[in-house]
Amino acid sequence: MSAPTIPTLHVRDLEVRIGTHRVLHRIDLTAQPGRRIGLVGENGSGKTTLLRAVAGTLPSRALVTGLVDRPEDLAMLGQEPPFGDEQTIGEVLAGALAPLRRMVAEVERLSLEITDDSDDEAQTAYAAALDRAVAHDAWDADRRAEEAAERLGLGALDTSRRIGTLSGGQRTRLALATLMTTRPGCLLLDEPTNHLDDVAIDLLSSFLRDLPGVLLLASHDRVLLDDVCTDLFDLDPRPAGELGTDGRGGRRFGGGWTAYEEHRAAAHRRWEETYTEQQEELARLRAATRIGTSAIAHNRPPRDNDKYIYGFKGSRVERTLSRRRKDAERRLEAAEREQVRKPRPPLRLRADLTGGNGASGRVVQVRDLVVAGRLSLDRLDVTAGQHLLVSGANGSGKSTLLGVLSGRLASTSGSVAVTAHRVAELMQDVRFDRAELSAGATYDALVGEQRAARTPLRELGLVPPDRHATRVALLSVGQRRRLALAVAIAAAPDLLLLDEPTNHLSLALAGEIEEALDTTPGTVIVATHDRWLRRRWDGDEQRLTAPAPAPATRPAP
Repeated sequence: MSAPTIPTLHVRDLEVRIGTHRVLHRIDLTAQPGRRIGLVGENGSGKTTLLRAVAGTLPSRALVTGLVDRPEDLAMLGQEPPFGDEQTIGEVLAGALAPLRRMVAEVERLSLEITDDSDDEAQTAYAAALDRAVAHDAWDADRRAEEAAERLGLGALDTSRRIGTLSGGQRTRLALATLMTTRPGCLLLDEPTNHLDDVAIDLLSSFLRDLPGVLLLASHDRVLLDDVCTDLFDLDPRPAGELGTDGRGGRRFGGGWTAYEEHRAAAHRRWEETYTEQQEELARLRAATRIGTSAIAHNRPPRDNDKYIYGFKGSRVERTLSRRRKDAERRLEAAEREQVRKPRPPLRLRADLTGGNGASGRVVQVRDLVVAGRLSLDRLDVTAGQHLLVSGANGSGKSTLLGVLSGRLASTSGSVAVTAHRVAELMQDVRFDRAELSAGATYDALVGEQRAARTPLRELGLVPPDRHATRVALLSVGQRRRLALAVAIAAAPDLLLLDEPTNHLSLALAGEIEEALDTTPGTVIVATHDRWLRRRWDGDEQRLTAPAPAPATRPAP
């Protein structure tokens, strides 16, 4: 039996507006089965919006034009897994298995109804049901569900445990277990490696590479983009300038992130060179339209005996001048119509992450720290100016440790001493109490009037100037995270606590933060799963291990 045909995803001339803001403009994208396409671009360029447009889950206030021809067998995993806090692990896994079990039951029912006298309609219905079940490998679903739960570290969790009690990493692992069970024909992923440790990411990468259908994912994970993606699609308003990502005006690049980063830099240089050359040509043509008769013939007065000849030649000069002017004006009009826009300087981080290293000696001292069920750490000492990477599997307490050091969380037992004068924390999940305020007003309110005057938001290079007046509620997840980072570093902290600092950020900014971490003079503690960052880390490292779990039942089949 031949393999079932998997539909192609088509997006044509897609435009999305939310209120007066145009998020996407004239997007054309074709995603064939077997192609694994990564969406890249600056924060706010529309990656999540495109995924939601394809999935058909945009809010009702969004105005959408264009064509989206999506496969019926489509699943999307957003930045927050779609489970209710009151659901249990067992209910979620059973819900993933239910449609696959129905597929098998349908095939078995139709097979019993088919006889030698069955009409074409019955034969067609059976063949379609069989194709669906084969495409999803439905007969093996129960085994896959059990294996996925075990390999993702969910086997030790009580199946009656509520989703609301799980960590961010555990919720993401559970969502991945459901996807690995159902094997959809078209899979949309938004930042799928957020909250995941190396083991889970390796399992996810293997699953995605083997997926026969369509894959469209938005990710800050540069290693994932290298390991998994066959193509990248740049959603920046003008990817690599007027020349496009591919050099012909398009947005698509065949390859992973490492190759694309080099390609994009070269494309931007070509854009700058093209712009400079065109401006020089435009200046020459504009000068040609102002040409005078002196450029064609000497403007000497006629002698008495050649007034007739002078008048005759003068008229020829005027005609030549007029012809040259018209030719120059025609070429100028064409050149102005075809010129590329001026390359806009990219948004770049223009501030140090910490203040001058005013502290000295030991700034953090931890002894026998316990946060019940979340963290157990015997000893930790951090000296002024030290850069420390905190690593460990999901559930080992990395975020909890930062919360205790910032004073946001209380310990169950043990001692914690932080002597840094100014401590700032970038939390993994950014929330602002007053989402109705603009980004600029939020920054001013949180850092204080005097500090905001000394260090204006526009000088940090984190939030685009055209977003300063935008309400926080309308910012993308990445833009809100940029704003939170701006608030943290504006305080010029002696101790900066960064929880997954590259999550949700554009790939360009993630690289700039890594460079800033190398040179910042203050004390920094970073908790991250980012493999790209960790592979290049040359500071100290503290690895945490998860507290021993309580005995639990296995996930229900």
